Amino acid sequence: MSEKRILPAFLLCFFFGILGVHRFYVGKVGTGILQILTLGGLGIWALIDFIMIIVGAFTDKNGNKLTEWT
Repeated sequence: MSEKRILPAFLLCFFFGILGVHRFYVGKVGTGILQILTLGGLGIWALIDFIMIIVGAFTDKNGNKLTEWT
């Protein structure tokens, strides 16, 4: 179980998804930088992350799922 919360990741992805800010929040710095350089995979990568956050499949840098909203 991750110490990171779903709500901040959800909001960061919704407002700054193409910049990968939500990935920096969960500790995935390398893929966060890649999202900045590709503008979130032209939006597709950011959309996939957004859906994964909503359904509870998004993980932090250690592979732990984000399970709590607040």
